[in-house]
Amino acid sequence: MSYCPECEAVIDEEFEDIGEIISCPECGVELEVINIDPVEFDLALIDDEDDDEDEDDEFSFDDDEEDWDDDDSYDDDYEEDR
Repeated sequence: MSYCPECEAVIDEEFEDIGEIISCPECGVELEVINIDPVEFDLALIDDEDDDEDEDDEFSFDDDEEDWDDDDSYDDDYEEDR
């Protein structure tokens, strides 16, 4: 017998493979089998391909973008005041 790490529901099933993904019958969270004897679970990583594609669009490092101008961002007076 094992327990969901999220809601502590009893999960009374047998598993054959480490890495197997199941859903908790109580809370529905995705769980990954991390040990067979005794059976233990951890929260499964969420692989949401749609979010990955959106994130790639947000952080674009194209050469077409305007370069950072170091002269505009550095205040020479700052070091003189120190």
